[in-house]
Amino acid sequence: MFKKLAILAVILAAALVPQVTTVNYFIHLAVLAMIFMIVAQGANVIQGYAGYVSIAQGAFMGIGAYTSALLAVKAEWPVWLALGMAPLASIVAALICGYPSLRVKGHYFAIVTLAINMVVFTVLINWMSLTGGEPGLPGIPAPEPIGFGEYEIAFDKRRNFYYLALAALIGCTALTAAVVRSRVGRVLQAIRQNETFTEAAGVSAWRYKLFAFVFSAALAGFAGGLYAHYMGFINPSPFSADTSLNTILAVILGGSGTLSGPIIGAALTVVLPEMLRVAEIYRLIVYGLLLIVVMIFMPRGLVPPVVDLARRWFSAKRM
Repeated sequence: MFKKLAILAVILAAALVPQVTTVNYFIHLAVLAMIFMIVAQGANVIQGYAGYVSIAQGAFMGIGAYTSALLAVKAEWPVWLALGMAPLASIVAALICGYPSLRVKGHYFAIVTLAINMVVFTVLINWMSLTGGEPGLPGIPAPEPIGFGEYEIAFDKRRNFYYLALAALIGCTALTAAVVRSRVGRVLQAIRQNETFTEAAGVSAWRYKLFAFVFSAALAGFAGGLYAHYMGFINPSPFSADTSLNTILAVILGGSGTLSGPIIGAALTVVLPEMLRVAEIYRLIVYGLLLIVVMIFMPRGLVPPVVDLARRWFSAKRM
């Protein structure tokens, strides 16, 4: 019961953010953070639950972003329909890439996914006639307004898009929770613990790993579509391997294998560098040192120690 109340309290607090702040930049930062949380939530399935580190989330995010943007701009599809195609395009790409890459294990898999990200990034830069290359693709429309009688919600307004991103994050987190708490999630955790034993028990580990890889790509593609229609302009820069590495960092920082960990980690990964801008040239040094300290003293991430502390506190209260 307490857990459900805590979740409702967090959602309510998030819903009130645009009402209590008058600074549009904070809302903008919150939207970017929530989009990145979706990417990290997907990465957590393959990384935190299956135990495979994928450095291709940036690539799948880019595939989703350009698919939705190109369909809306050049094919003149309705934005909602184009946005729905973003995760589908990433799923197809993940199926094609996952079939050979998941035949290898450990750091070899990470290297293969890094190569995938580099290939996709190179294509986005050099296929000028389609993607616009480094100059980028401008004029990406926001989702069409939603009407409720005489009332209309226009998503070209930053505060309204904030609620769209929040709803998307809640939906993606709920979907992830359903997956990891199902039989699929239990098998993925078994693969992380001992893949050889899992296969010896008669489970086709490769199929479950492929599902986790495709699922993570779908969330990244959907987040990429949201990003494209929020920004109104995209170029390949946000979809490089740096984004994939930041996603890995967000999962580790928050706590891999937990539902709330990627959310906390992604928020810190987006917000912390902005908060350290006051340090100018030293901000990256300070940022790096903070991450090192967290990794040394909280190797499981930020969320698990807090959860353990809360459990001990409630146990002591009951006694």
